[in-house]
Amino acid sequence: MTAYHGPLRVGIGGPVGSGKTTLTEMLCKRFRNVYDICAITNDIYTKEDAEILMRAQALPLERIMGVETGGCPHTAIREDCSINLAAIATMRKKFPKLELILLESGGDNLAATFSPELADLTIYVIDVAQGEKIPRKGGPGITRSDLLVINKTDLAPHVGANLDIMASDAKRQRGDKPFVFANMRTGQGLDDIAALIVKKGGLSNK
Repeated sequence: MTAYHGPLRVGIGGPVGSGKTTLTEMLCKRFRNVYDICAITNDIYTKEDAEILMRAQALPLERIMGVETGGCPHTAIREDCSINLAAIATMRKKFPKLELILLESGGDNLAATFSPELADLTIYVIDVAQGEKIPRKGGPGITRSDLLVINKTDLAPHVGANLDIMASDAKRQRGDKPFVFANMRTGQGLDDIAALIVKKGGLSNK
């Protein structure tokens, strides 16, 4: 899927606190010695998520860019994604051999989706602590994303969430589209997420 526009662009979305930045960090570390990669993060008024990636040494500093959207996060990834397209253009100019761009959206609601102009693949992250009923609520992020990640499975016993019910609801909402239970603190699910990006994104196995 690395089409005419160059590197594969993977959009990572989801509500505030669901684990998007941690997933982005883990994917950067997984792929950084395999592919020519960079990361772009979105925040409304700060560059906090980019700074988190920098402190974690997920990638060399010059390969991480923070974008301040200055408004509703979904606008910068859907209705008017020009600020993110400009960031992608900047990174491609700096790194002409880029193969993979991870694009993390600002925290938003279940209705947020990436414009096809911006992302080739979309990953939507929710977490168990938000409640067992989250997959059941649907919304474009849950129903249309290429991969749904249900994060923080370790919290299920503490919040009274039944993972079997969440799995059943996710299947009902998504049909044949995949979903993964994950715990980014332990790395649970990371192999499956990375494998889907490589396979569905058309990246070469190295």
